[in-house]
Amino acid sequence: MGDRNMKFNPAFVEEVIHRTLAEKRIVGSVVQIAWKGEVVYNSADGLADREQNRRMQENALFRYASVTKPIVSTAAMVLISQGKLKLDDPVMKWLPEFRPKQPNGEVASMTVHHLMTHTAGLTYRFFQENGGTYELAGVSDGMDIAGITLEENLQRIASTPLLYEPGKMWRYSIATDVLGAVIEKVTGLTLREAVQLLVTHPLGMKDTDFVAVDSERMTAAYADSSDISGQPRRLRDEDQVPFIEGTAGFQLAPERYLDPSAYLSGGAGMVGSVGDFLVLLETLRQGGGSLLPKALVTEMTTNQIGDLDMPYWPGRGFGLGFTLLKDQVEAGTPESAGTWRMGGTYGHSWFVDPAEELSVVAFTNTALEGMSGRFTTELYEAVYEGIERER
Repeated sequence: MGDRNMKFNPAFVEEVIHRTLAEKRIVGSVVQIAWKGEVVYNSADGLADREQNRRMQENALFRYASVTKPIVSTAAMVLISQGKLKLDDPVMKWLPEFRPKQPNGEVASMTVHHLMTHTAGLTYRFFQENGGTYELAGVSDGMDIAGITLEENLQRIASTPLLYEPGKMWRYSIATDVLGAVIEKVTGLTLREAVQLLVTHPLGMKDTDFVAVDSERMTAAYADSSDISGQPRRLRDEDQVPFIEGTAGFQLAPERYLDPSAYLSGGAGMVGSVGDFLVLLETLRQGGGSLLPKALVTEMTTNQIGDLDMPYWPGRGFGLGFTLLKDQVEAGTPESAGTWRMGGTYGHSWFVDPAEELSVVAFTNTALEGMSGRFTTELYEAVYEGIERER
């Protein structure tokens, strides 16, 4: 087993980060890597706020966007472990008013499992074309300042037909916002209180909440350059970031994360630090600790969707809250089979490779380069170069 003494070589990761900053593809980043249960890399680079020339700090706060999903999914798993919620519970048991119809006009039978696996028939406004059903209904994706409550957003979602019969397809979606509403009903608490009680307080995640715990530590938000300056542009208070061609793209309001009146979005609403999120990932990777029984972590990290096609995620399946690698070759990645991975619109990527006892969290303040740009690919390749050793 001599590899216990192997040291992580940070040179490859450092080179990728410094080059990406020099090429002005991102403004700033915090990257932490845990390997075999120890943090072997922890670095803040670039600027948290370019206009104020404020350096990035390791405890910087980031708008989590979809990094929220694994946290809220974990909260649901804790309720399942307590016997208060079941994966096969009909959503209508908890949200009797939420009765979206299938394309054929029948009321859908949707379960908590469908919500957690993104097989519920829902979508996101940003995936639809301009003038799509969600936009026409006024649905918020949870990242804009919509001025509506969670209940109002659910009414708007339920007023539009589902894309497909629950369980028949996989489509990344606003389902985790619906799950958040279920958690509120099960606990009798707000989602903010429930997540604190079930996840963040037990794990000591003091930086993580639905509003910034310290506005001074908030990073500014940037988007990929679209002009000749070649630098990322600072996001306006209400902004739009293009996504895949033919889609409406992201409606982003960076100030939402300082606004206590914004509705609590289970899919996109939290804000926190890299270190906090690494604590959650490592807790799950090591079997759940005192938070969750190991059997439920195993269920969370087992493919739940069979061979359903996952657009934009070749070679991967889906567990209860994040993607799972099925086929390294098809995915074109050095990650081991079984690796969990997701990201966040504002510029984040993370993955856990259980076979390598490896957890990597890379948050940037630059959308979408830090979520799905070249930086993310180059970074994970550099991580694996850093742990290469005699097999």
